[in-house]
Amino acid sequence: MNMKSVTRSRPGRLIAAVVLTVTVATPLTVTGAASAATTLTVTQALAAQDGRAATVTGYVIGQPTATNTVVTSGFTADTAIAIADQATETSTGRMLYVQVTAAWRSTFGLLTNPSLRGRQVTATGTLTAYFSHGGLKDPSAMSLGGGTTPSPTPTPTGTTSPSGYYAAATGKTGPALRTALHTIIRTQTKLTYDQVWDALKDTDQDPANPANVILLYSGRSQSKTSNGGGVNDWNREHVWAKSHGDFGTATGPGTDVHHLRPEDVSVNSLRGNKDFDAGGGAVAEAPGCYTDADSFEPRNAVKGDVARMILYMAIRYEGDDGWPDLEPNDSVANGTAPRLGRLSKLLTWNEQDPPDAFEQRRNQRIYERWQGNRNPFVDHPEWARSIWG
Repeated sequence: MNMKSVTRSRPGRLIAAVVLTVTVATPLTVTGAASAATTLTVTQALAAQDGRAATVTGYVIGQPTATNTVVTSGFTADTAIAIADQATETSTGRMLYVQVTAAWRSTFGLLTNPSLRGRQVTATGTLTAYFSHGGLKDPSAMSLGGGTTPSPTPTPTGTTSPSGYYAAATGKTGPALRTALHTIIRTQTKLTYDQVWDALKDTDQDPANPANVILLYSGRSQSKTSNGGGVNDWNREHVWAKSHGDFGTATGPGTDVHHLRPEDVSVNSLRGNKDFDAGGGAVAEAPGCYTDADSFEPRNAVKGDVARMILYMAIRYEGDDGWPDLEPNDSVANGTAPRLGRLSKLLTWNEQDPPDAFEQRRNQRIYERWQGNRNPFVDHPEWARSIWG
C-alpha cells in the first residue's frame, strides 16, 4: 500500500480530522485550586502547549511520522494519531499530534485499526510537544466519540449539501455549471484498490444489518466478510466499466468509490462492460434486471443511482489530470472508447428514481470518510438536464 504524506495544505483531501475540546484546570489560588473546566478547540490546544492537563475531542486524520509529515494510508505503527478542527484539514500546522501509549494501541492505533481514520475520538492527556510539534502526550483516557462536540461536517437532509460546497456553481447552467462542478469535485483523496474493500463495507452497509452490505444489482443483503472471487461472493463492480477508457484498477477512476459498488461475482461478470439501456432477458440472480448482447438494465430501485454515478464520472474525469475524458453518449456500442451509454435512458432514470436515504448516506460517507468529494447529482439531480439537456 502506498503511503501518502500531508506536508502542505491542499483543499479537499479527506484526512480524518479531530475537532478537539480541551478541558483545562485554571489555578484560582496559590494553593492550586482549579476552576470550572474550559473547552478548547485544536487551535486553542496548539496554542496552550504548556504541560497542562486537557481533554480533546476530534476526528482522526492519520499517523504522524515526522514534524511536518502525516501519512493517511500504509500505516506503520500504532503509536500516534493526528487530529484537527476540520475534517478536511490538510495542513500539519493545524493538527495536534496525540501519543497513543501501550494501553490504548489495540483500540486507537492506526496500524491495527486503519478504519479509525475519520472517526471521532476523545483523549485526555498532557499538552506538550510531540515529534517536535504541538501535541498531547501520556493519555490517561481515550474513547470513541466526542460527547457534545458536533461534527464539523453536517449530515445532509434530503438533497442538502454542506454549506458552501457548491458556492462556485450557484446560479450557473450548461457548460459554465459543468466547469464549476468539475473544479469542485476533482479535489479528492485517492484510494488504492485494496482500500476500496473497506470503503464499500462502510458506504454500502445494510441499514437493517450493519454486518452486511447491499449488492447493487441483486439487491441482496450479504455478509461484509464474504467478499472475494468465489461463487456467490461479492466483489467490486465498476459501474463505469473500466474498459470504457482503459483505466483499469489503478488509483484514479479505477478506484473512485463514487462508482464502485458491491455486487455478486457472477452478476458482475454478466454485466461485464455493457452499456446501460432497457430490455433483454431476465437476470436470474438479480431480480428486476435485464440484459442482452450489448446492454444491461438495472432494477428499478437503483436505476437513478446508476445514472448519477455515470454522470458523476463524466464531470469528475474531463481529461485534464492524466486520465481519459469520460463522457456518456447515446450509443450501446462504445467498445473501449471512453464513452458509455445510453445517455437518454440515464437522464430518464435520474428523474424516475430520485435519490433515496441509502444513496444520500452513501454520498455523505464518501465525502466525510473516504474521498472528501461529493456526487453533485445526488445533491442536485436537476443539474443533469441543465448540463446534458
